[in-house]
Amino acid sequence: MELKGCAGIVTGGARGIGRGIAYALAREGVHIAVADLPATAADREETLAGVRALGAKAIGVDVDVRDFPQAQAMVQRTLEAFGQVDILVNNAGVIKIGPVAAFAEEDWDLILDVNLKGTFLCSKAVSPHMMQRRAGRIVNVSSIAGKRGSAMTSAYCASKFGVIGFTQAHAHEMAPFGVTVNCICPGEVNTYMWREVLSPAIGAATGATPDAAFDAFIKQQVPLGRPQTAEDMGEAVVYLCRADNVTGTAMNVSGGTVMH
Repeated sequence: MELKGCAGIVTGGARGIGRGIAYALAREGVHIAVADLPATAADREETLAGVRALGAKAIGVDVDVRDFPQAQAMVQRTLEAFGQVDILVNNAGVIKIGPVAAFAEEDWDLILDVNLKGTFLCSKAVSPHMMQRRAGRIVNVSSIAGKRGSAMTSAYCASKFGVIGFTQAHAHEMAPFGVTVNCICPGEVNTYMWREVLSPAIGAATGATPDAAFDAFIKQQVPLGRPQTAEDMGEAVVYLCRADNVTGTAMNVSGGTVMH
């Protein structure tokens, strides 16, 4: 698909991987709806400014992806601004860690609701428009945690495994309408989840500072020996949006940490 002049929605687009995806698409001439919670307003304004500096149009949209009317309003707002929705990137996500035996039920529900149900609801909201136009790209953000479970992240892994299964099922449904549905599986990207949750936890367990814990993890676990970046994720999304004959795939962007 030719990307110049297209319009896309990036959920969780205010910062981190979402910002990297928004910028990568903007460089290709895609106009962007940066959709996120109202609490991210300051970060979102920075992302909007960055998208506009790259020559693309941009709007900010408040959305809680757990709420279907809000997902519908997000799509409608984008249609009003740009006339069409060619791309949806389901990036919004949260994480909490802890052993299953002590994990709070409300934390489990939050993670599954945002990461998996949110992907479903936003896809449900945009699918009729794409089906009617017989064109479009949906890219879901899973994780290498959606391909390989690890201790202390049961809810997150369950949600991300679910995103991959959902992607494959939805890809079958949308293929007759010329719409592709894929996902990317990020590895170790030093954004909020790592800085505020994972690195401190690893550091506490090993006696290292969070930064040292992250660096040690990368050296031990990533074959290429370096972390991934939000820009890497953006480039992967651009590829999947361009590719006419790729659907139902779960692309690893992990420096070799997971190879299947």
